[in-house]
Amino acid sequence: MMISRLLISLALAMLASQASAADTLRCGTQLVSVGDRSGEVLQKCGEPVSRDLLGYKRSANRRDEFQVEEWTYGPNGGMYQYLRFEGNRLKQITSKRGN
Repeated sequence: MMISRLLISLALAMLASQASAADTLRCGTQLVSVGDRSGEVLQKCGEPVSRDLLGYKRSANRRDEFQVEEWTYGPNGGMYQYLRFEGNRLKQITSKRGN
């Protein structure tokens, strides 16, 4: 029983170390935060390594449709940062160690 708990805890810790989400990202001396506009992020962080169009999403009221994009920065110290934009606003920042 104790060994299985230890193995589960170890597996969860390994998964958590693979990818982590944050509300802010440091770009040099600047900080970008969830909610920032894509233009602000571009100004503070520069051009990303890649920009991928993930598709389109409907608003809560289902009247508007907006673009969903993922920008990739890095590697920086072996880490890649993935920034997800929905309708020109930063919605999520995820970091993952590169291979």
